[in-house]
Amino acid sequence: MTDKPKLLIVEDDLGLQRQLRWAYEGYDVITAVDRTAAIDAVRAEEPAVVTLDLGLPPDPDGTREGFATLAEILRIKPDTKVIVASGHGARESALQAIADGAWDFYAKPIDIDALGLSVARAFHVHALETENRRLAARGTGAGLGGIITAAPEMLKVTRTIERVAGADVSVMLLGASGTGKELLARGLHDASPRSKGAFVAINCAAIPETLLESELFGHEKGAFTGAVKTTEGKIEQAQGGTLFLDEIGDVPLPLQVKLLRFLQERTIERIGGRKAIAVDTRIVCATHQDVDAMVAAGSFREDLYYRLAEIVVRIPSLAERSGDAVLLAQHFLKSYAKSMHSAVTGLSPDARAAIAAWGWPGNVRELENRMKRAVIMAEGKLVTAADLDLAEGEAEPPINLRAARESADRSAIAHALARADGNISNTAKLLGVSRPTLYDLLKSYDLHA
Repeated sequence: MTDKPKLLIVEDDLGLQRQLRWAYEGYDVITAVDRTAAIDAVRAEEPAVVTLDLGLPPDPDGTREGFATLAEILRIKPDTKVIVASGHGARESALQAIADGAWDFYAKPIDIDALGLSVARAFHVHALETENRRLAARGTGAGLGGIITAAPEMLKVTRTIERVAGADVSVMLLGASGTGKELLARGLHDASPRSKGAFVAINCAAIPETLLESELFGHEKGAFTGAVKTTEGKIEQAQGGTLFLDEIGDVPLPLQVKLLRFLQERTIERIGGRKAIAVDTRIVCATHQDVDAMVAAGSFREDLYYRLAEIVVRIPSLAERSGDAVLLAQHFLKSYAKSMHSAVTGLSPDARAAIAAWGWPGNVRELENRMKRAVIMAEGKLVTAADLDLAEGEAEPPINLRAARESADRSAIAHALARADGNISNTAKLLGVSRPTLYDLLKSYDLHA
């Protein structure tokens, strides 16, 4: 084992191979003499940088085998920096190699010092790219807003939220009930420069129409019967922070006009008041309704829609989140088993199959309720499909063969990760593959442990 960066040298000239190994003693050098050995080394060692001679056997006087090796390396590990060297038609080979994805090219005879500089730069860039990917992935999984996910569909949403968090724009979250809109809104607030300010949420559908204006804009003392004191509205309470308007589609048209005026002027007047109050707050809204249809029908103002929907994020249902149902079920099981001091420790195979096959019309909220019930009802240490009040089912497989394989791979990996609590070694054992192979699969399918 070594902490040195891994460098693969693909060269059939054993003398030059030894010279390069000696010149690059600062790296963990691996060597290969042909395409088969090179591909095996890439799979097993995952080197960050490869130097590749295009003239490989059985075509040492040509470039066909070398270009085939380049293509295979980049197919397996697209982030690998491949530096190609050749003495055959140097200019044409260089142009083709770069077009095919090579990092750099040097003509033979090789200048060791010049090639060494290229190798060092390649390692530096690879390290920067790896760090950028790590930073981009931070906040996924159980990070942003407490969202727990391994599904590419939901990870794309969380990355979008992270990207727009720093921009002071209004965001509209569209998704069915129970998909986590408020969690994402809170995650957006926490990731934004306004995180030190208040996060104020109001469900516009849960408040009677006659009281909603007062809840949003506040009122002065004596403004109406029962107004015994001056009260700030939710907009004022979110000063310097974020106001989350859930179910924005239920706001009545007269109040939509007043809300639009606030968004345009950034000032409000309390009910019964005559003084304009400046308020600096960010608006994030959400709805399960089809806002475009509402605009077309005239029940939602088009100008207000464009003010609220500077950025629109569509949230997938639980059924559209590959493998997340089992992952979330494990999470809820552990949480409720701990809070209820239950002896339940996991899911039975029939429970996992039933969870994966169910359509979850109520989304994450339905799953959470069923898991809470199951922890209470379970008689053994494993929750069964009967405890969940679910019948085992089988989802219709995709028709396309490649899609079917990908779907099966994703499902198997997600289920194995859930069973192994995200432990890579145990997941690899469950799947019957090596750790490097599992890492390749996770990267290929954009999954995260």
